[in-house]
Amino acid sequence: MQNIGLILYPGFQVLGLSMSATFEVANMMAEREVYTVTLLSEQGGLVQSSAGFGVDTKAFDQRRFDTLLILGDNVVRPASPGLIQYMRDSSPLTRRVGSICTGSAALAEAGLLSGRRVTTHWAHAQDLQRLYPDITVDEDRIFINDGPVWTAAGMSACIDLALALVESDLGSDITRLVSRQLVVYHRRAGGQSQFSVMQELDPKTDRIQTALTYARHHLKTELSVDQLAYVANLSPRQFSRIFTAQTGKSPAKAVEQLRVEAARLMMESGHQSIDVVATESGFGDRERMRRAFTRAFGQPPSYFAKTQS
Repeated sequence: MQNIGLILYPGFQVLGLSMSATFEVANMMAEREVYTVTLLSEQGGLVQSSAGFGVDTKAFDQRRFDTLLILGDNVVRPASPGLIQYMRDSSPLTRRVGSICTGSAALAEAGLLSGRRVTTHWAHAQDLQRLYPDITVDEDRIFINDGPVWTAAGMSACIDLALALVESDLGSDITRLVSRQLVVYHRRAGGQSQFSVMQELDPKTDRIQTALTYARHHLKTELSVDQLAYVANLSPRQFSRIFTAQTGKSPAKAVEQLRVEAARLMMESGHQSIDVVATESGFGDRERMRRAFTRAFGQPPSYFAKTQS
């Protein structure tokens, strides 16, 4: 049985507690008690969350944990000396340590991230990199696993991290069952961007939203303006004008961004060749995909195949 320690402190972001449900459901799907979850804090007792209510915790002591995870906060607060020392003392005895959101700053202060590649909430990534130049902060990742250290972006990324830990322990079949029981999409790959093309485009009307959703689900097809306009029930001229006004991009540019996003995720999963990815994402050939990646990222597709999370 694996004991998971979730480390809390005053003002912790309450969404982080949802990780405990992931481990609870993993026990249900495995039909055995694989995990126990203990909420920890420096002094023990009630710890006030970001939402204003208190959560009961156990004080730091000599108990050993398989996994220790520090929850994040809505702002970056200095970690207490007691928390820093606890992580330094516990890390050598713990199979893996990790953080959610700004919890990465505590791991960095404890010296546990030196020389490692990590992530955090995009809003705090530059500050983390500036304060700790000996680590490599990748602000555009959902989570990153570097050796025994796991770091995740903020908010809902805690569930992705928890699912990744379950998959590492119990395999993909159990994890799919856990995801389904939690009513979440099967865990996002760690390399997936914290940002979404659909969110960035942010169409204001149902017709343009419908066309974009159709495009995302039919990337292998031609996706001409005529086809998208038909889906939106608009003339091609009306569609192009409204689409550009609402998204700030032409339909062709938006489709390219959707294809690049999908192709990048496939490349980072490491399961398909560049030629297959080019076909599946709708680019048709690797040269066309290479040009699109270079425009978007300044790097070819092969760069993302080599930087696995």
